[in-house]
Amino acid sequence: MEDIVAIVMIFGGGTLFALSMSPVGRAIADRIRGAPKPGSIDPKEIEELREAQMLMTDEMELLRNDIAEVNERVDFAERLLAKRNDLGVLPGDHEKAG
Repeated sequence: MEDIVAIVMIFGGGTLFALSMSPVGRAIADRIRGAPKPGSIDPKEIEELREAQMLMTDEMELLRNDIAEVNERVDFAERLLAKRNDLGVLPGDHEKAG
């Protein structure tokens, strides 16, 4: 009877040791310790990410407004140049007239 117990202890202990070193054993140990699952995110981290996203969204809106304003200014400048060219006045002609 003692021989059987010794064999079970040797092979069982070796098996448990091998299991504890495997990824499955580590996952079981993490679960026992209460560690978060891989891929799960802390609620505080989620809130921080949400706030960062809102800030980036606001920043993007400001950039869009700035780009729209620059486009309007370019359009205005193009219209002025086109109007000058239609009148036959070229840029720099006002210097020759003086």
